[in-house]
Amino acid sequence: MAASFFGTAARIPPDAIFALTAAYLGDESSNKVNLGQGAYRDEHGKPWVLPTVAKARQEMEKEGVLHEYLPISGLKEFRDATAKLVVGSEAYGGKAEKLVTCQSISGTGSLHAIAQLIARCHPQKPKVLIPEPTWSNHFQVFGSLGFVCQGFRYYDSESKTLDMQSYIQALKSAEEGSVLILHTCAHNPTGCDPSEEDWHHLAQIIRDKRLFPIFDSAYLGFNSGSIDKDAFAIRYFINELNLEAAVCISYAKNMGLYGERVGCLVVHTSSAEVAANTASNLEQLQRSEISNPPAYGAKIASTILNSPELRKSWDQDLVTMSSRIKEMRQALYDNLIKQDAPGTWDHVTRQSGMFGFLGLSPSVVQELKEKHHIYMSENSRISVAGLNDSNVAYVAEAIAKCLQ
Repeated sequence: MAASFFGTAARIPPDAIFALTAAYLGDESSNKVNLGQGAYRDEHGKPWVLPTVAKARQEMEKEGVLHEYLPISGLKEFRDATAKLVVGSEAYGGKAEKLVTCQSISGTGSLHAIAQLIARCHPQKPKVLIPEPTWSNHFQVFGSLGFVCQGFRYYDSESKTLDMQSYIQALKSAEEGSVLILHTCAHNPTGCDPSEEDWHHLAQIIRDKRLFPIFDSAYLGFNSGSIDKDAFAIRYFINELNLEAAVCISYAKNMGLYGERVGCLVVHTSSAEVAANTASNLEQLQRSEISNPPAYGAKIASTILNSPELRKSWDQDLVTMSSRIKEMRQALYDNLIKQDAPGTWDHVTRQSGMFGFLGLSPSVVQELKEKHHIYMSENSRISVAGLNDSNVAYVAEAIAKCLQ
């Protein structure tokens, strides 16, 4: 047999999260619980179509859905509304000419687009500082484009809190001009976010060291139920300190548009001229990568963002989702205490957002899967949205049994 053209390709292990979901789906147990994949589930453990999204689709159907190509940079009314959402309506008028927007294939596509832009503008490729632990795709996206990714300790596993001293030291010792990945809110996987005071301190160092911040913003509004509250760090950096920054937006979680892959890159530049030049480069990069982005999901998001009535309805949907997750955090904590689970569990309710970091060993995680059919990441990150009234007591009891 002739040698394959792809003979040098080594086999790569499956993505851990998607492999975990596949294992869960193949499990025939009636008591199985999926706490792995980050997708919102309602109180019955079912996917939830946001009422606002359903209304937006109805309005679109009435008007007639066109299947024409979008411009290379995407749907303009969607991009403009996203930029206004990011910086706030009050600041938008004074910032618009310095903002660059490009529709993307969800948050991953947005990260990839800014990485490509940085590589083009800086052929020597600055180092990329990434908190650890983090979402695995941060390292993959930038590493795939030849960037040197440097992790730094973000989480203190002993105290189960954000390690601010390590964070500060990492920034102070960073090479000037490095790129810094920031989780805007609902840190994945730890659920630990900087306070507003912490953000003030970090921003000062970032400005002094001339670091370029990239805000990964997959959970705006989903974390606290308020877009304004969750966007605090972005608006402080851009509106108050006038720093150049990139914001990678995804509407997968906060609008439930997982399969539509709706995202947008927003870049705040130093001037209108730089913004125009940057936009032209992003457009060329997008043309060579995907030609132009998909329309349907962007039109749903745009319909919601540009309708005062639907925007108000969406705000209520965000409160519904964030409130249920908070309730499940409290319920898990209460049941762990009730079961006398060894250790302390205050961190479960201190954390916020979709994910929680339980602090269990890999062996306990494995036992939970094999004996109790409870699926979570090896590092004990759970999707709190996978909990509901019918399974939270079972999960707590299983954890207690494994620890005892």
